[in-house]
Amino acid sequence: MKIATYNVNGVNGRLPVLLRWLEEAQPDIVCLQELKAPQERFPEQSIRDLGYDAIWHGQKSWNGVAILSRVGEIHETRRGLPGDPDDSHSRYIEAAVNGILIGGLYLPNGNPRPGPKFDYKLKWFDRLIEHAKGLLDSGLPVMLAGDFNVMPTDLDVYKPERWLDDALFAPEVRAAYFRLLDQGWTDALRTIHPGEVIYTFWDYFRNAYARNAGLRIDHLLLSPALADRLVDAQVDAHVRGWEKTSDHAPVWIELADKPKRRRKATARQTA
Repeated sequence: MKIATYNVNGVNGRLPVLLRWLEEAQPDIVCLQELKAPQERFPEQSIRDLGYDAIWHGQKSWNGVAILSRVGEIHETRRGLPGDPDDSHSRYIEAAVNGILIGGLYLPNGNPRPGPKFDYKLKWFDRLIEHAKGLLDSGLPVMLAGDFNVMPTDLDVYKPERWLDDALFAPEVRAAYFRLLDQGWTDALRTIHPGEVIYTFWDYFRNAYARNAGLRIDHLLLSPALADRLVDAQVDAHVRGWEKTSDHAPVWIELADKPKRRRKATARQTA
């Protein structure tokens, strides 16, 4: 099964790009972020014409998340993170799809730092960590997928010294990301590409894509039950080069139907 996350940066304005990628890549399940469309303006019919069911949590001009599936019904379990009943941002949607519980998220940017937007980001991250613990404790196969707006390490950002004051690279934000991982989540892309420079976002300015001056901010985190099924994880970086495209590229993983067999340790390995 192929599951992807893609920050489309405006689902209606970039609909031709999204549809082209869906036809080309044929993902089974997709989490979308930054719809930038109110609930009634989501292009449901165009997506259904390609064989996908969809649920979405829209918001006028900003934010917005969705989950698409072509491998079974989408059973929505939650929209919005618990912990702040006054939070009006459309940043989280959760559903059971084809035996997997998926949380699609768009974590706040947080700039400028310091300031109220940065404070909101840290509080939102804390709420995510609390909710994620409950998801893991359920023992179900669970995935968190989306735009986390955090570069976890120096390897995940072009020229990290230029980002020291940015909310996406702040020590508090990176620490929160690793607090999340330490619950038992697996960073799928980094697991498949340890030590490799691999990005998911390139700014529109300064010819960033052509220079590969990017960031890795889109992540797919897997619970132990799914981590044992991980076969591959890649970035469709070429999509960033298409005309009128998002500044993000789609990121996807491939999961086996069953946990991968682990080779028995030989005498030499255990010596």
